[in-house]
Amino acid sequence: MVQFFVIHRITESAWARPYSWARNNISDLGNAHCALQPQPAPRYICSPDHGLMNVSFVALGVLLVVGVALTGGAFLRRGRVASVARLLLAGAGVGFVLAGLAPADVNENQHVLGALFIMAGGNTGLIVAGFGMAEHVPTHLRWGTIVLGAVAITGFGLFLSGHYLGLGMGGMERVAALPLLLWALTVGVRGLPLRTGRMREAMPAARLSRTD
Repeated sequence: MVQFFVIHRITESAWARPYSWARNNISDLGNAHCALQPQPAPRYICSPDHGLMNVSFVALGVLLVVGVALTGGAFLRRGRVASVARLLLAGAGVGFVLAGLAPADVNENQHVLGALFIMAGGNTGLIVAGFGMAEHVPTHLRWGTIVLGAVAITGFGLFLSGHYLGLGMGGMERVAALPLLLWALTVGVRGLPLRTGRMREAMPAARLSRTD
């Protein structure tokens, strides 16, 4: 996840015309051509390092899918709710891959599909994950997950409707997109030690069963 923010900064710094978190979409960094983009808000896009940004999108998606697979069992209980959460969160990873492989000015339909996987599916997955977390997960993490998902879904709705609340188009898009990444980073850092601890607890039990 960290690589995304680092490459985001490197790519935006390469713009001759200053890139704005308020006026520009995240996807603008990956556009392959220099052109005036009229929708949803007029802006000139020219991203010299668009290839680097698109590689970052793809890498982020792959890491998200792998992260869900590796840490999901450490913080999600078994059952349908957890299964739906895993599916939606992994789908968000697929969305990043789709967006990276298809810049918005090259294949808009595929890019929009990827964005829907991320901001509609992934953010819904956050809410579902909050309700599907295991008993040992701290209450603040459980409720924090639900709140992040709710904020992101609300931001997505406001972004689609053109109500930016003074944050600008790019600002509201980030309200819709970044909570998922921040959550994934937090849970990944916390989840790996939990998974390791559970594996260590299981090893003595397995040895005892073999001894018996």
